[in-house]
Amino acid sequence: MTVGIVMLVHTALDRAEQVARHWAANGCPVVIHIDKAVPTKARDAFVENLATVPDVVFTTRYRCEWGTWGIVAASQAGSELMLARFPNVRHVYLASGSCLPLRAVSELVSYLAARPHTDFIESATTADVPWTVGGLDHERFTLRFPFSWKRHRYLFDKAVAVQRRLHMKRRLPAGVVPHMGSQWWCLTRQTLSAILQDPDRAEYDRFFKRVWIPDESYFQTLSRKYARRIESRSLTLSKFDFQGKPHIFYDDHLQLLRRSDCFVARKIWPHADRLYEAFLIDAGTALKRTEPNPGKIDRVFAKAVERRTRGRSGLYMQSRFPNEDWENGVTAAPYSVFQGFSDLFDNFEPWLGKATGVRVHGHLFAPDHVHYSDDQSTINGALGSSAAVRDYDSKAFLTNLIWNTRGERQCFQYGPNDNQDICWHIAKDPNAQLSMITGAWAVQLFKSNQDFADIRRKAAMLQKIESEQIKIFRSPYTKARVRIWTMAEFIEAPIEPLQSILEQIGQTRSHRVSEVPKMVDLRGFGQFLQNLKNQGMHPYLMGDFPIEQDVAMPQKPPRKPYLVQ
Repeated sequence: MTVGIVMLVHTALDRAEQVARHWAANGCPVVIHIDKAVPTKARDAFVENLATVPDVVFTTRYRCEWGTWGIVAASQAGSELMLARFPNVRHVYLASGSCLPLRAVSELVSYLAARPHTDFIESATTADVPWTVGGLDHERFTLRFPFSWKRHRYLFDKAVAVQRRLHMKRRLPAGVVPHMGSQWWCLTRQTLSAILQDPDRAEYDRFFKRVWIPDESYFQTLSRKYARRIESRSLTLSKFDFQGKPHIFYDDHLQLLRRSDCFVARKIWPHADRLYEAFLIDAGTALKRTEPNPGKIDRVFAKAVERRTRGRSGLYMQSRFPNEDWENGVTAAPYSVFQGFSDLFDNFEPWLGKATGVRVHGHLFAPDHVHYSDDQSTINGALGSSAAVRDYDSKAFLTNLIWNTRGERQCFQYGPNDNQDICWHIAKDPNAQLSMITGAWAVQLFKSNQDFADIRRKAAMLQKIESEQIKIFRSPYTKARVRIWTMAEFIEAPIEPLQSILEQIGQTRSHRVSEVPKMVDLRGFGQFLQNLKNQGMHPYLMGDFPIEQDVAMPQKPPRKPYLVQ
């Protein structure tokens, strides 16, 4: 007794011919189904090349489109011909033209001979199937699918939506419990013949012709009716990514495939010459006598999926970029954002750079251009100062800036005059540390020499923008570390907030602030705010700011007393 191979071929016919010769040379009869979509000229050449190979025959051709009945029909036709022409076949192994034997064929024959009544087919109920990605579970059996998912996607989706809305459901044939699993199975002659010769086969075929992806459910369901013993696993190594697409194996996967101990691997790249040369070998050179164990390489695939979907923090690659919130960390390193400080202090940026040793930029998202530190026009990674380029994708600009300057903390100014598209990205970034003095933008209006009507109009606009910012930064979705002071609250005691900022950055050179930045002259600012109120604009973000009282300037810490003798 031996094993019969049913091959479903639709492309790379030269490789399919090479594998078919290998199966036949090792005593396994081969029945080949050629997809009806294959051109006649290519099909005739393929058949002619295998005409002299014993025990290789061809079956009736069907159009095998993904997700449709044609694949099941081809499997049925190949299996019927196999059972009829080769009575010494005990197990029938379904394979594709891109499958490659990884172990000696004699070892597969011996393995199955030791298990004469065992069917190897992945078969699980829909409630227990965790691998359906973006598809349908139980509905693939209860709805009708008259349209191709690949060729008529719009009609497919509309048909599903209409049936759901009208609560249309198909009745399952009596005694049928839907199961799903890999289409690559190995069934005993007894089980396979019972399925193909079932008196109710016409009813089952009618039902499964309107099931979505029937090749993953037809044999998986019916084998449960007749099998004496089912091993719910496939002997073919077939791995899928997180989107449900099969992994393709290349030459550099040679050692990985050897570690799997599987008999057959699917989806071999047609030009992987090294793989075909390594595995299509003589019978006595690769006997391993070990149980197939694809789980040994699952860890490698799990790591590959994690790297593809999560990547590195702050680095956007092709698989992550189009997907919202797929980032494994919005940015690559901590950074600090300051709002209102450069309005309230004349020399805040050089003071902060001197106190911490970090790079302190101006307003990176200013409307005119990008204000890099030291008036640079270009920074690491060839990031220019063009506002148009920056605003084309402000999130990418920020992530690139942080990624390109890893190892050096970045600090920059922000405000209601700047590009607001980046606001939510900063708020959702755990690496962001935001220090905000509300209402400080009014200092620049106070010092300007514009018409008061224009000042009032601009003040109302900036206050509205900053009010929206505060809502965002206080949102429950905010992950950034945020500290907010009103302007009146801050100038009442500025030393403590400045000290906390330096400690937050974590690169202070001294235990206490020994030098503070120079605050702008705010005499008359309270009256300015009152004038805005008198003109009908209510400036509430500054806090309870005094009208007549002069604003105290921050003083240096007093010197320690000492005794003179």
